[in-house]
Amino acid sequence: MPPRPPRFWYPPPNTQKRATLPTRFLSPAASLYGLGVRLKQRFTVPARESVPVFCVGNLTVGGAGKTPVALMVAEKLRAKGESIHFLTRGYGGAIRLPTQVANIHKAHHVGDEALLLAKFAPTWVGRDRAQSARAAIRAGATVLVMDDGFQNCDLYKDLSFLVISGEQGLGNGKLIPSGPLREPPETARARTDALIVMGSTARDDVKEFIDNCPSPVFTTTLNPNVPPSWKGNQEKPMLAFAGIGYPDKFFQTLRETSAHLAAVSDFPDHYVYKEKDAIRLLDEAARLGAQLVTTEKDAMRLASAQPDSACYTLHKQTITLPVKATLDTVENNAAFDRLLQTSLDGARTMHNYHLPGSA
Repeated sequence: MPPRPPRFWYPPPNTQKRATLPTRFLSPAASLYGLGVRLKQRFTVPARESVPVFCVGNLTVGGAGKTPVALMVAEKLRAKGESIHFLTRGYGGAIRLPTQVANIHKAHHVGDEALLLAKFAPTWVGRDRAQSARAAIRAGATVLVMDDGFQNCDLYKDLSFLVISGEQGLGNGKLIPSGPLREPPETARARTDALIVMGSTARDDVKEFIDNCPSPVFTTTLNPNVPPSWKGNQEKPMLAFAGIGYPDKFFQTLRETSAHLAAVSDFPDHYVYKEKDAIRLLDEAARLGAQLVTTEKDAMRLASAQPDSACYTLHKQTITLPVKATLDTVENNAAFDRLLQTSLDGARTMHNYHLPGSA
């Protein structure tokens, strides 16, 4: 279970980034981490497979909106007649060898993100992305979409999307563990084919990154996809809880649906709920007369609980609010579609990749 991001990772927006005591103390570890990233990128030879590979990743740890963007990319590719398969590491799951997500799998097997992706298209988890790619191709994939693979060097990418949260930005601008960055911004920009900014771009560090990025920039928002089952629930008080990278964003999205939040409870990213957590939430909801609500990812984790447990009871009594990544303008949508088609055509022409329906 990953801890919550330290507060010093995310100073107030548009303030001078002064080195704090924790960042100074962790600076040697961050330097070693950065060295490891550079060596891996320099000396790893990525495998080139026989179909185009599109990657969606981010620069910081958690919370940027990668999975909704990966689903948006896959939806657009499917509309072009492609057979989409997702590749993901399966964070939070125990399975390490290339495995296609199936109905028998739970979050502790393949991770919550893989379960969410598998609702849309065939999904493969595994530590070795190249092996997973080959398995997906044998199963009929014509395009592979990597969810959270920007820093992965095992597989050649024909199109790399970098997702940045407009609200969170780049934090204090330091590498892990001094800050939230997975790699220096300049090396990430060099490998970015298209930048996707999720939400507002009011932060100075986001504006600076955009100004220095030579690639196309697309602005997206996470919009609530309110299901029919919500009818009548929005009039009730709600107790919202979430164990994701940026819980406050989920709570704000709920408020934008006119939901009345009687209470909120945040947990670390990919949190595995314990019995005491479930009992507390159930008791508080009963006391407030509130409807429990959470994210789809959290619901995936709760569904893995034993049927006679408080966690499973919490799962059965909780509704979810799905969200969908949406490009902000008609022009952006058209430009995004053109980018996808150009990348498909270019990859297949240059590398003689398989066309849909070909042997």
